[in-house]
Amino acid sequence: MFCIRSCLRYESVSTCAFITPSFGLVSSQTPALVCSEAFSAFLYKHCPVVAERFSPTPWCWGGRLQTLVCAILKSRPPVSYRNELIRTVDGGQISLDWVDNQASVTYPDSSTRPTVLILPGITGNSQQSYVLHAVSQAARHGYSMVLLNYLARKRAESGMVAGITISVPWDAHKSCYSMEEPLNWLLFNKHITRCLHRAVTRHRKILEKVVDVDYVLKARSIREFDERFTSLVFGYKSCTDYYHDASPDKKLPSTAVPILCLNAADDPFSPQNAFPVNIVQELPNVALVLTAHGGHIAFLQGLFPRGESYMERLFGQFVHAVFEHPKEIERACGIEDEQMKN
Repeated sequence: MFCIRSCLRYESVSTCAFITPSFGLVSSQTPALVCSEAFSAFLYKHCPVVAERFSPTPWCWGGRLQTLVCAILKSRPPVSYRNELIRTVDGGQISLDWVDNQASVTYPDSSTRPTVLILPGITGNSQQSYVLHAVSQAARHGYSMVLLNYLARKRAESGMVAGITISVPWDAHKSCYSMEEPLNWLLFNKHITRCLHRAVTRHRKILEKVVDVDYVLKARSIREFDERFTSLVFGYKSCTDYYHDASPDKKLPSTAVPILCLNAADDPFSPQNAFPVNIVQELPNVALVLTAHGGHIAFLQGLFPRGESYMERLFGQFVHAVFEHPKEIERACGIEDEQMKN
């Protein structure tokens, strides 16, 4: 997820009926755009990529292959971070990786330079290829960047002016079932579970005070890990209760800033039946862009897909549109009206 910070009714829907991933010949299709008429007009004007036909890499014939190829082939733009460690009252620490972009020509004054807050996904960090490309895009526009792992506050408290999500698993239950399909378990679930094991092992001395670390490290899937660790650490009675609260689709109605969401119908992490189309249709400030292909945080294009792709272009255009046309996007999303009511 990417949050845009400044320091960063259902009326029309482009039909989603054609979002049907095919296997074999990969076709070029225009993504479905689910949002209000006003928000769609803003996006078509300032983010023209949403109206383009998405042509995935022809030899990447499915979401699994897109996801795997992206992890192997995607280039990693050079980025230099400034790390900041914040000690918390309970003895922990928060690590922030900053890109100050002091060379910004558009915003030479750091006090007025917009900041893009980037929140990597599970086991992700500031060195992921998609993060590096996002940082590169934002830096080109003259913005600062900071990387953190998860923030959830109301708009007035957080200072956020907009957000963009990419390949979010909207329903944790359905995502978990999808990841437990045999091939998905072999290709992705096992790997992520091992990464979670390594994270627990690194902090074993602290974590063994609250969980049975040896039992946690025997988990063979993400669900088992969440049953033995995540749900317990966060005080849930069961993993089912945790997954209910951890599903982002239920949080969309409480959002108070413009949000653009990109998902692919063939994403093995987020099955198509989990997409919150019905929810988004009722929200003036949320737009959902759905492609037939693209996998999980991949959206590869071209014969040799190492550089920027559809995902990075959408990110760059939306971030720029938000910062350069703040009043226009607020009107498009009905935010000014809501502020006047309050």
